[in-house]
Amino acid sequence: MRQVAVVGALLCVLVGCSATPVDGAVSPTPSGGTAAAASVTPRGPLGQAAYQSELTKAEKSLAVSLRTLSRAQTAEGLAQAMGELSKALNGASGRLAALTVEGRLSAVHQLLQDRIGVAAYKLSDSEQAELDARCGGSAYTSQKVQRRLRTDLAPALAALTKLKLNFGSTLPNPGAAPKPERPENGETLVRHGETGIGRLSITNGTSKDVAISVVTDGKPPRDPHVMTYIRAGKAAAITRIGGAYHLYYKSGAEWSSDRRQFGSGCSFQKFDQAFGPDKSWKINLEPTVTGNAATSEVEAY
Repeated sequence: MRQVAVVGALLCVLVGCSATPVDGAVSPTPSGGTAAAASVTPRGPLGQAAYQSELTKAEKSLAVSLRTLSRAQTAEGLAQAMGELSKALNGASGRLAALTVEGRLSAVHQLLQDRIGVAAYKLSDSEQAELDARCGGSAYTSQKVQRRLRTDLAPALAALTKLKLNFGSTLPNPGAAPKPERPENGETLVRHGETGIGRLSITNGTSKDVAISVVTDGKPPRDPHVMTYIRAGKAAAITRIGGAYHLYYKSGAEWSSDRRQFGSGCSFQKFDQAFGPDKSWKINLEPTVTGNAATSEVEAY
């Protein structure tokens, strides 16, 4: 093989090497690349109209992922949609980075890439959103994610608008965030069914607000006899409890009266023991090694 290679080289010297490749040959390019690499070479400098065209293309590349996010129906679906949108945003940012724009557009061009990068990074961490969706509902949590996306991109969108450039018009708009709610300590959120002489005194020794549910024997936790809100570090009493019952409580933040759910940082517990009718009980929700009432985690309700 060495002799063949040398002969070929000598032949080239003797007869002269053409600068034009023969039919079917592939022209070498620097660093082992091919001519196709030229397609990703930054173009420009782009003016207003040409840059707007590229912005429109970038936004269209996000359309499917944005729709998937807004239509997520489960916690798992929401996490997957966030991951897909994160990848799509990174792809759009890469395409924009390959462009060269006129000097007056350079600052907003860089700002847009930066803000897209921030949004993509936050969407890539979907674990907390998936947990929140399990307690606050996937639709509610998806709307939170959509609002955060708009907030992350807002500085760039505002700067583009000042230059009469359009980007972000297809972003989902879930509307304003609901106003914060925090019921009064001891406020009764639900009460139905027969009343009795049972009484329950609860001390919430934890750092989170709780909604504690008295659930009549045989009923699911979503259908409580009484549900009472107890703020962190506070105590309250539930009276006129009728019949034997089980005790459930959920804790978290971002309470919604309409859904009777927390929106983030949730946990769901049930006391293992049953509570007999027409008796008075005292409960402290703060975990302790000397406690005599075990609890277990339960599915979201």
